[in-house]
Amino acid sequence: MHGVARQPARVERFAPVDCPHASSCPGCPLILLAPEAQLAAKAARLGQALAPYAVLRDVAAEPVRAAPSVTDYRTRAKLVVAPGPRVGLYRRGGHEVLDLPGCRVLAPAVAAGAAALRVLLADPPRAAGPLLRAEGDGPGRLRAVDLRELRDEREPSGSSGRGEGLLVTLVVRTPPAPDRAALAAAAAALAERLPSLRGVAVSEHTGRSPQLLGGTPRTILGPARHRGQPSGAGAPWVLAAAGGFAQAHREQAAAIRAEIESALAPAPGRRLLDVCAGNGALALSLAAAGARVVAVESFAPAAEAAAAAATAQGIAGLRVRAEPAESALPRLAAEGERFDGAVVNPPRRGLAPRARSALASLCAGPLAYVACEPRTLARDLAHLAWLGLRARRLVPFDLMPLTAEVECVALLAPGAPPEVPVLYEDDTLLAVDKPPHLPTVPHPERPGSLLERVRALPGAGAAVPAHRLDAETSGVCLFARSAAEVARVQAALADPAVGKRYLALVRGVGRARGRIARPIVEEGRARPAATRYRRLSVVSGHALLAVEPETGRTHQIRRHLAGVGQPVLGDERYGHAPSNRHLAERAGLDRPFLHCAALALPSLGLRLEVPLAPDLAAVLECLGGATPEPAGGSRTP
Repeated sequence: MHGVARQPARVERFAPVDCPHASSCPGCPLILLAPEAQLAAKAARLGQALAPYAVLRDVAAEPVRAAPSVTDYRTRAKLVVAPGPRVGLYRRGGHEVLDLPGCRVLAPAVAAGAAALRVLLADPPRAAGPLLRAEGDGPGRLRAVDLRELRDEREPSGSSGRGEGLLVTLVVRTPPAPDRAALAAAAAALAERLPSLRGVAVSEHTGRSPQLLGGTPRTILGPARHRGQPSGAGAPWVLAAAGGFAQAHREQAAAIRAEIESALAPAPGRRLLDVCAGNGALALSLAAAGARVVAVESFAPAAEAAAAAATAQGIAGLRVRAEPAESALPRLAAEGERFDGAVVNPPRRGLAPRARSALASLCAGPLAYVACEPRTLARDLAHLAWLGLRARRLVPFDLMPLTAEVECVALLAPGAPPEVPVLYEDDTLLAVDKPPHLPTVPHPERPGSLLERVRALPGAGAAVPAHRLDAETSGVCLFARSAAEVARVQAALADPAVGKRYLALVRGVGRARGRIARPIVEEGRARPAATRYRRLSVVSGHALLAVEPETGRTHQIRRHLAGVGQPVLGDERYGHAPSNRHLAERAGLDRPFLHCAALALPSLGLRLEVPLAPDLAAVLECLGGATPEPAGGSRTP
């Protein structure tokens, strides 16, 4: 297995977790496996995500660190509500909601909240109207519930509402806006049944988003922020807001924080950056140790809570920026900021390319990258390697026992970028496999270029691009060895018999094949342009195409396909924004799905092919599609 240490062998008797929902609930797919088999499955998943990336082949993952508890651990649960009443998850392989009383992984306070809601749904108070009635049950409008355990370890459980408490967010279908009196009645009904209740909020959901949760929650009972104590001796307390991020397992979260703090070595005068900082649990701890910390968090209530907690505890070294990482990090770079170390903890879709590029210029020291999705972790580590941040250690944690999920802490340090893979070379030209996100020639808004990397190759110091690929496009790219050879290579490219073959995943299915002949405006002039395409397969309602441009206009493939109603997925400029957002969340697609797979130069007797880039192959795999095989290997004269 690529880069993953085997789990140590253990001989012990296996006592499975007894759960009445094990056969149908999707929440704990590994529940029937022995503990060591569960850890091995998580290690295998991580290894499979890393394996396709040549730039990560020297990254060896450590054994998965087991959790001290595998039941009653989950501090937050987002559960679907349905008539019945049912409070749980969608049944495995379908859209039927499975009721989950007695769930084995929920923390006691969270389980109590689900049980109380189930009782209220069965006999909702009249004053609450449809807000405590499941959507689909007559006038019912309750779609889901977000339950979060709150704990202040400095107070004993049950004293004055402190200790272990619960924060409830009701996700309500709108329009119309929920009635204030009905909201107050729903909150009062929950408070009567839940002595540990610390607050109730409402999140409005229009039904247009596939996400379970709706808009930013607003408080209807209790304070807007609640004090909590992360696990770990001496850690500053935090303020939690409804809808904010929370790690699932307290003890494992504390172990992850300890690993990061050890790597970043916070100390007076040291400048650190915390990206996707949540409510600031880690940033507060780093600043309390004397470091000067900038925390970036897109969810405004969480960012405001982090700043308020720092002020209340007299932690002066923390500065909070409430904006998305993809805009905050380029701004920090433009302001000339530089940090001695950084930590990022993005959502499942990973860190956006713009943020990764800026991060490379901001971070002069160690970088800790925390990831909950191995596919996007591998994608981002590969890009960061090209940007000069190389992964040195990879520490996986079993943060969500009984599930297939594995949380990883990747520890990176500045290092030389890898060499560009050479597909073919002779005295006249070089053909290389261009990685994504790297412009062919220097660009003022992007760090580095393919030209710079090619000129670093032996004997290629005078190389000149013979043709160009868009910065986000991967695949075969040609360079002449010198300016004197450019004309010869470009003449070979201008031969009508030249064959360029791209792979593109486009929105919708469309026609099986076709030719698009539409002029493209360049420099104010309409120029003739033609593109042929052929459908290779249907993937999750979209089409994987083989595309052959007959001309070479700017953004020709993307513009032509968008013009016939089949834009390239992931294309921000010409594409379909809702589809792009969906695939970013579901499959981690963070660029246009466009790859130059083959280039044939008959006049030079040369045909070059390269497999689909690993990040795009991972997207296809996630969507249930097969990666197309090259038609043949590279052939040299």
